[in-house]
Amino acid sequence: MPQTGQRVDPFRDYNFLVELEGIARASFTECTGLGSSTEVIEVREGGDNTTVRKLPGRTTFGDITLKWGLTDSTELWAWRQQVVDGALLRKNGSIVVYDLAGRTEVARWNFVNAWPSKWEGPGFHAKGSDIAIDTLTLVHEGVTRA
Repeated sequence: MPQTGQRVDPFRDYNFLVELEGIARASFTECTGLGSSTEVIEVREGGDNTTVRKLPGRTTFGDITLKWGLTDSTELWAWRQQVVDGALLRKNGSIVVYDLAGRTEVARWNFVNAWPSKWEGPGFHAKGSDIAIDTLTLVHEGVTRA
């Protein structure tokens, strides 16, 4: 815990790694959607007509979207194809943030029972020079911060 007056800089968003059990994907250019939301249930109690009580309901977890430069690797494509073929294979994974030197883990979120619900291939432009980007959307059943 930092002392009063000690400067603590926030972590950078570019120094991250996504781990998926059994898949050795080198790197991702983008990882978004990490989050959770709990619905609010409003309840009115008898005799107290001026106040609405708010209780927590179901918690849902946001879809994680991964983007990476197109290469000859087909591991993520094959995982998605299994879902298309009706053979659902769930995997656990982590999103890990490293310090500026890229050596020390400073934050980790673990997600469970993930499977790819959507794949989007790159757009191609004959006049462009951008990298071709694949996109994979993962749904999951929970996330914790380790």
